[in-house]
Amino acid sequence: MTESTTPFGRLIVGEKEELFVKAVDLASEVLAKIPSRTFSWALTGGSTPQEWYRWCAAGRTISQELRSRAVFTVSDERHVPLESDQSNFGNAERLLLAPLGVPIEHRMPWPVERPATEAAVRYGEAFAGAFGRNRAYDLCMLGMGDDAHTASLFPGSPLLREPTKRLFTSVEVPGRGWRLTITPTGLFACGKIVLMTLGAGKRQALQRVFQGADDPVNTPSQILRTCADRVVWLVDNAAAASL
Repeated sequence: MTESTTPFGRLIVGEKEELFVKAVDLASEVLAKIPSRTFSWALTGGSTPQEWYRWCAAGRTISQELRSRAVFTVSDERHVPLESDQSNFGNAERLLLAPLGVPIEHRMPWPVERPATEAAVRYGEAFAGAFGRNRAYDLCMLGMGDDAHTASLFPGSPLLREPTKRLFTSVEVPGRGWRLTITPTGLFACGKIVLMTLGAGKRQALQRVFQGADDPVNTPSQILRTCADRVVWLVDNAAAASL
């Protein structure tokens, strides 16, 4: 693996399995800095996280201490039932949390059974009650789409044009329906952010983020510049080929 410092955070480039191991190591580092309480660990959606979940479950690479002290949630969610194969938390639960025996009380899904706006408010209240106000996740895992979106912050999103002070909110994404998501303000309030992106299909988006014009409204992952000191990018060689 190679590592460099960029305006968007630490960039670690390596082979897929090396990056999978590094993701677990980073979680352990976060845990070590929080000795006296549970910590909030936000997972994410997409094909790469699902592959990582299966890898973690098969090798039981997440330690018992991590499993027992983390409260697991997701950084963004589709407004669909948890049983849906489109549900980010549902997939994390089926592929990772249930196989590892994570207790129910350490799982915090978004309340998708409620209307989207109400679901976001209730989630924010529940999170604040558990972890305190004006703070977001101790560890926030993200992915990046081919259009450079991250979480449910898509190009042109009103959340990028007119930032809210809320940490979590709902947003209707044209053609994609309602989403529940951490906001740019919420990302700034996270302790550590780990963004994993793999494959040649992400090469152009990654190049836009790191080498393109400064335009976070249309290249949403550039919003991570605001908290670069707490961001780690885990990128495989295929995705990093143009950097």
